Amino acid sequence: MTTAESASESSHTGEFDLGALLSERGAERYELHGRYLNHQLPRMLHTIGFDKVYERADGAYFYDADGNDYLDMLAGFGVMGLGRHHPVVRKALHDVLDLNLADLTRFDCQPLPGLLAEKLLAHSPHLDRVFFGNSGTEAVEGALKFARYVTGRPRVLYCAHAFHGLTTGSLSVNGESGFRDGFAPLLPDTAVPLGDLDALERELKKGDVAALIVEPIQGKGVHEAPPGYLRAAQELLHRHKALLIADEVQTGLGRTGDFYAYQHEEGVEPDLVCVAKALSGGYVPVGATIGKDWIFRKVYSSMDRVLVHSASFGANAQAMAAGLAVLSVMENEQIVASVRATGELLRSRLVALKEKYELLADVRGRGLMIGIEFGRPRSLKLRGRWTMLQAARKGLFAQMVVVPLLQRHRILTQVSGDHMEVIKLIPPLIIGEREVDRFVEAFTAVMDDAHDGGGLMWDFGKTLVKQAVANR
Repeated sequence: MTTAESASESSHTGEFDLGALLSERGAERYELHGRYLNHQLPRMLHTIGFDKVYERADGAYFYDADGNDYLDMLAGFGVMGLGRHHPVVRKALHDVLDLNLADLTRFDCQPLPGLLAEKLLAHSPHLDRVFFGNSGTEAVEGALKFARYVTGRPRVLYCAHAFHGLTTGSLSVNGESGFRDGFAPLLPDTAVPLGDLDALERELKKGDVAALIVEPIQGKGVHEAPPGYLRAAQELLHRHKALLIADEVQTGLGRTGDFYAYQHEEGVEPDLVCVAKALSGGYVPVGATIGKDWIFRKVYSSMDRVLVHSASFGANAQAMAAGLAVLSVMENEQIVASVRATGELLRSRLVALKEKYELLADVRGRGLMIGIEFGRPRSLKLRGRWTMLQAARKGLFAQMVVVPLLQRHRILTQVSGDHMEVIKLIPPLIIGEREVDRFVEAFTAVMDDAHDGGGLMWDFGKTLVKQAVANR
């Protein structure tokens, strides 16, 4: 360290102590959020008993002040692919900060973006170039812009129940009305059912479609594209001079047991692929729009258009370092193969429970993206209670399962979407047999209670019904 650096560091010492600030005011977390941020979030968390105070996290676990561990089967909606605070990613971020790089000058070409693009493209053999942004929705926005520009067409098709993001362009291809309501007008768009090739072809024949954007496995409800659909859709799109965009923001980077979920189907080569979430290592937001060379060359067709699509924080050194570290860990620790094995173990053990529990309607998914769906029971007693919940609000039974998993068994899960009786499991990709055992045992205990016909679970259901009715 030079004398100037030493003097500079000394002059700043003591000006800001993050640890002291958290120690002094961390207990105000729910009050602060209610006062200054989204006031409905703490209200919701208090209502369902999710207002926990987690002191620290490591790998696939959270810990409270008493040292109790909580198994994370949510992974921050898929962001924490490698779990929390993976040592390799942590070291990479310490290293990049200590290097004092001349980052984001805007008028040079730093090496880290090129190195990360090279690594990503090694897993995407039919693609050629990468644009780095800051999130999944931004990656989708880039893909929508690129597709509309290179085709000269305005309309983008999407699948019913799709997500894709919440910024205006991404919202235009969001298949859930609850997110779209009140934000019109949006971009020209049309929804088609996932798997319906006839509906896709009808829209393509109108001649104004730039692209179809599709999640190979939808996050909302965990619905997989039918076998052969992506390949056939790709052929239809190309015949009509439109593009296939694969949204792999949640499914990409090993989540489904292949690097990308579209790779489960032979011959599928999307024109544009969107990734984010797990690429961040859980630390620095990063998203990527990956595409074919001709698309990028047409968008960036001259020096006058060099900044026609850009992002102020895109390709920053911290994000690039995190992404490089994540891909290194995935390769060195053989994460994709591990996900395939662990996912099959978890799914098979859950499928085996279907014969035991009449409320358990389906178990589906790939790798470590699994949907557990509940349905109308056969027995009269359970059917009456199920009907009561459905009349108040669809999705309440799934919430009744999620709550005791956390409260009694210290396992964090989520209901897969609004008005859905589906729990989605998207744990960190690093979990193994121990975590599978813990989840299945806890889930079995909760289902035993639900089928018993009494107890705390149905009492909580009455509370949810009252809350649902009050919010109408």
